[in-house]
Amino acid sequence: MTEVRQPGFSRCNNATLRRAARRLGRFYDDALAPSGLKSTQHGLLYQIHIGSEPAMGAIAEALIMDLSALGHTLKPLIRDGYVETFADKSDRRIKRVRLTPQGEIKLDEAIKLWSAAQRQFEDLVGAEEAAKLRATLDAVADLNLEMPAAAPSL
Repeated sequence: MTEVRQPGFSRCNNATLRRAARRLGRFYDDALAPSGLKSTQHGLLYQIHIGSEPAMGAIAEALIMDLSALGHTLKPLIRDGYVETFADKSDRRIKRVRLTPQGEIKLDEAIKLWSAAQRQFEDLVGAEEAAKLRATLDAVADLNLEMPAAAPSL
């Protein structure tokens, strides 16, 4: 007997999460469009802002990104003058990141747009449900989801 699937229904956690993430990502990208930033760039600017000149490794860890993906996302923000990188004073191998004054202005602009989108989302799903969703997703992000090593073949 085969299972009847509803349109858009998936038994795969990953597929369902990615589908929801794409929908929500588009929603926030559209909301932030007047600022010229994507939602990923806004999130990165905010992470830098709250991090007080964080090391790139710390940002990558907080956002669960690899360093090369972080570098790729930072390039247009550096090019546009919103972010600058510099060597750590005590360990020159560590690269730190900070917002420029122009980046602070851009972040303030984006936060206003993000806040309106956040209110709209919470109006649609309910503030309590949105808070539960964030808590659940934070818990998932904190899981150690390493696959066990394959057993050796005999």
